[in-house]
Amino acid sequence: MKRAKAILWGIVLVLLGVALGINALDIFHLNIFFDGWWTLIIIVPCLIGLFTDRDKTGSLIGILIGTCLLLSAQQIISFDLVLKLLFPIIIVLIGCKLIFSSLKSGKSSKVMREVVENGGTVHSVTATFSGENIIYHGEEFYSADLNAVFGRVTYDLRNAYIPKDCVIKVSAVFGGVNILLPDNVNVKTNTTSVFGKVSDKARANNHANAVTVYVEGACLFGGVDIK
Repeated sequence: MKRAKAILWGIVLVLLGVALGINALDIFHLNIFFDGWWTLIIIVPCLIGLFTDRDKTGSLIGILIGTCLLLSAQQIISFDLVLKLLFPIIIVLIGCKLIFSSLKSGKSSKVMREVVENGGTVHSVTATFSGENIIYHGEEFYSADLNAVFGRVTYDLRNAYIPKDCVIKVSAVFGGVNILLPDNVNVKTNTTSVFGKVSDKARANNHANAVTVYVEGACLFGGVDIK
């Protein structure tokens, strides 16, 4: 993905340089600084992100905002109409993204169901306008459902016994979730971030018999740190 992003940015810069050169040589005039040209600062990076980023929600929202501002600058639509419709449309896009992400996260639902059927426990933690700090001291861990709403959850599994593949389902809404994992596990993430961020700093384990911790969920104006 980094290579594709570099290539796309290279193409953009080449086209910009060619346009500036044509104007400098007076071959013919390209109106680069048209009304609303500054909206390209928003649109171009988001268009590139649409092709290179795994989560395309932020790119779609950026393209929507940039396009509406460009149409307003070109006096095709009024700026008042942009202000009235932009926020509701963004909210709808975010809602649709969260719905579809929840529907496709089959791994977490399947694993958690198997845990319950086999007599295991799915640990549920919710921090609403508060903080929760959970530390394992040799206990067995199978799966967890972590929710931070205007709060923070710290979930420390560094000393937990993880006998098999498991799932940690996360939801961070205007909040944060910190997940601390032991060194002897693999980590795979499948998360959706809308004005949020998921930071995976866990070290990959190359042993074939290492268990895998799947982290799935969504961040809305929040963050998830995996260490």
